[in-house]
Amino acid sequence: MTTMTTQPTPVLEARDVTMRFGGLTAVRSVDFTVNAGEIVGLIGPNGAGKTTFFNCLTGLYVPTEGTVSYKGTVLPPKPHLVTQAGIARTFQNIRLFSNMTVLENVLVGRHTRTKEGLWSALLRGPGFKKAERASEERAMELLEFIGLAHKRDHLARNLPYGEQRKLEIARALASEPGLLLLDEPTAGMNPQETRTTEELVFAIRDKGIAVLLIEHDMRFVFNLSDRVAVLVQGEKLVEGTPEIVQADERVVAAYLGEPFEGDPGEAEAAEVEAAEAAADATSTTSSTKGEAK
Repeated sequence: MTTMTTQPTPVLEARDVTMRFGGLTAVRSVDFTVNAGEIVGLIGPNGAGKTTFFNCLTGLYVPTEGTVSYKGTVLPPKPHLVTQAGIARTFQNIRLFSNMTVLENVLVGRHTRTKEGLWSALLRGPGFKKAERASEERAMELLEFIGLAHKRDHLARNLPYGEQRKLEIARALASEPGLLLLDEPTAGMNPQETRTTEELVFAIRDKGIAVLLIEHDMRFVFNLSDRVAVLVQGEKLVEGTPEIVQADERVVAAYLGEPFEGDPGEAEAAEVEAAEAAADATSTTSSTKGEAK
């Protein structure tokens, strides 16, 4: 009798992704996959290239080499088109609209899933009003899901830090993603907030949304993840179950700052970290100028 095994269905596939800033290679030939229904952790010391790799996946950076595909289709290097395709993300530094209400912030995340055009919005016809009601209902469902429905009319800037993190996740979920990327979702949180976030990530996965997360809290990553990949100086060092990764001596050495074979050293790690910071600052400045126009 033949036993049939179900092959995992890839949601995200990165092939040979390389990102250079001038003569500096921040990410080098990384292959990476996230399957449907998975929670995958991406870890590594500071300067390892994690955020650069995240930015390549979400269209903020155009990889120097390699491709990124979502459900078999190569993604265009444009953040709004990546979101429209089905990938949403949060950021290490919270990027909420501080002077908008909690509800309004989530409604902003719905823009890629609404079909009403400029004239419909200006004339506010029946089609626009119906879409507006549907978006508000969906936004309230998400606020119920994360536990912030009772604060729908509060300004985002008045929320406690942990609730701002949750609101950013709700805004990302508003785009109806098949894959959610979380960039250090527990940064700055106390232990209780971290436990709440862990429960929230499991609940998101239970809704059929795959999750990829960058995180420095090792306990959080290993408790959550089905698989963990480790980046060191822009290269994938090891990938596997949390048990395999924790037992790998090279991972321990990388986090302790001890050299291992092929390790380029601290100087290059510092260069990578500086290049990431400079690129992020340039991206933020360009975004600000775009909004001002």
